[in-house]
Amino acid sequence: MTSSVSLGTTTNQPHNTAAISADSADLAGEIERLAGRLTELRAALGTVIFGQETTIEQSLTALLAGGHVLLIGVPGLAKTKLVDTLGRVLGLDANRVQCTPDLMPADITGSEVLEEAESGRRSFRFVQGPVFCQLLMADEINRASPRTQSALLQAMQEHKVSIAGQTYALPSPFHVLATQNPLEQEGTYPLPEAQLDRFLLQINVDYPSLAAERQMLIVTTGAGEMPPPAILSGEELLAAQRLVRRLPVGEKVVDAILRLVRAGRPEESDLPDITKNLAWGPGPRAGQALMLACRARALIDGRFSPSIDDVVALAHPVLRHRIALNYGARAEGVSLANVIDRLVALLG
Repeated sequence: MTSSVSLGTTTNQPHNTAAISADSADLAGEIERLAGRLTELRAALGTVIFGQETTIEQSLTALLAGGHVLLIGVPGLAKTKLVDTLGRVLGLDANRVQCTPDLMPADITGSEVLEEAESGRRSFRFVQGPVFCQLLMADEINRASPRTQSALLQAMQEHKVSIAGQTYALPSPFHVLATQNPLEQEGTYPLPEAQLDRFLLQINVDYPSLAAERQMLIVTTGAGEMPPPAILSGEELLAAQRLVRRLPVGEKVVDAILRLVRAGRPEESDLPDITKNLAWGPGPRAGQALMLACRARALIDGRFSPSIDDVVALAHPVLRHRIALNYGARAEGVSLANVIDRLVALLG
């Protein structure tokens, strides 16, 4: 009996090894094919959006990871153009909402209207709002009232909305790309921490370089611009998001993520300056976001698994909206960037 079991184990071992090797080869092939498509996609974006390579890369990273994006930048940096172009090249059904203080939740989610049939019978019919799309741009989201901002919370987290006791599923994939203007704060409503935490990345959009701005002036003021072609589709984006979750992550990368996130919590950090300057630190969702974003960034580069360099590159967009300085730190002129740089330095 013992011999039979031993023989069976010996027989199955090469078969299992071969299966694992085949799975790895299939995964590597899928990564290579998708990386080529993503290179083509980034090139198409680059023909419309100039001098924002980092913003484009981080936006694609968030979408491949299945998350939402908060874009922070002054007017005129092509934030709206970026979202519109992303919808085109990804082949997604996109809508745009201009947030204002008088915008109501029903203006985003939709509402029920009373209709009367020819027979005289009356009934309610649900009219979908702009949130029923695959890519929603919420322009100047901090100008919407807290009540309207909260209408997006369930949609962003659960991909569904509830109207008059009925629940309606949103299309898949579903992503929210929101923008904020950091200059004009009068009449705005800062997003609460629970809402901010729903964004996978907060991307700070900077001014383009001199060369990029020169090219932009020449190209965008000519006779006309050709819209970029659709490179992917909604189904292909979903497949890419599933592939992202299959990428293996080494123990060193996992340890780096945990060390970074846990060191940013004043209650747990061994760093005196972190304990002194932070009111609160990142929760477990920050680690989850960093893990997914690192996998997505590796996929964009055509790599089989993420590295610590990915953790370093994504630490700022993942953490900058998940930690808060206390009053003393703000009074002393400490910035969030300084704090995150201090955390990143722990990774060597």
